[in-house]
Amino acid sequence: MPSGIGGLGAVGCKVVTVFPQNPAQKLPTIQGVIVLTEAETGQHIALMSASYLTRLRTGALTGIAADHLARAGAERLGVIGTGGMAADQIRAVRQVRPLRELRLYNRTPTKAEALAAELRTELPDVQISVSPTAEALVEASDMVVAATQSSTPVFDGAALQSGTFVSGIGSYLPSMREVDLTTIQRADKIVLDTLEGTRSEAGELIHAEQAGVWNFGQAHSDLAGVVAGAKPGRESDAEIIFFKCVGAAYFDLAVAQGTYIEAQRRGIGTQVDI
Repeated sequence: MPSGIGGLGAVGCKVVTVFPQNPAQKLPTIQGVIVLTEAETGQHIALMSASYLTRLRTGALTGIAADHLARAGAERLGVIGTGGMAADQIRAVRQVRPLRELRLYNRTPTKAEALAAELRTELPDVQISVSPTAEALVEASDMVVAATQSSTPVFDGAALQSGTFVSGIGSYLPSMREVDLTTIQRADKIVLDTLEGTRSEAGELIHAEQAGVWNFGQAHSDLAGVVAGAKPGRESDAEIIFFKCVGAAYFDLAVAQGTYIEAQRRGIGTQVDI
């Protein structure tokens, strides 16, 4: 995943692998490295593990989206899927909304219980529970994050309450669908991380277009347009808003550059001659 951003002073390339069966071997699903390169001279200035940075930037995107698209007083978050992405999604949302209640759901309940136990120590002021069903979680949440790699929808959109913000960050292939047609049809606004990426990778939206119930021309905006003020974010407490994120290389580059600058400031890292 190569990328360059004008004015940043660096270009980068992420090499990433996604092996969904790895957890059974006690290995991470997503593994990768980022090579950061100086833009003017072409010198390779840093090599970083991309696994954490990928989780960090994906969480950051949900946090930014929630800041603009969730209700101002939203305080109940539900997360479907408790794999590697989940904790950073929660941490990001907590930066922009006064999180009071957190519900978790996983098709393997023990995984949800394990994350709940971990987070109770980290977030002692948040009421944390494991939901018996995805629909029960959705019905009781102001904000919902779907963080799975499912090929079929993980909740019934009919369970969404008025004013809910939904972030779909787990599916990233045309064959994957975390969100059903009901959710897409009920959404007052659909905001995309990037139009180009979602058009080729967002399985639920591709399926909706093929089914004739929605098309990409109906998308409200990309996230950058909302943040820049070119398009409005949330305009009423009643809106159901769906944010779809599949990721893009320049998000990784921005996080890698920021990490490199911070590492230099702190004197962290190992100098290696190549």
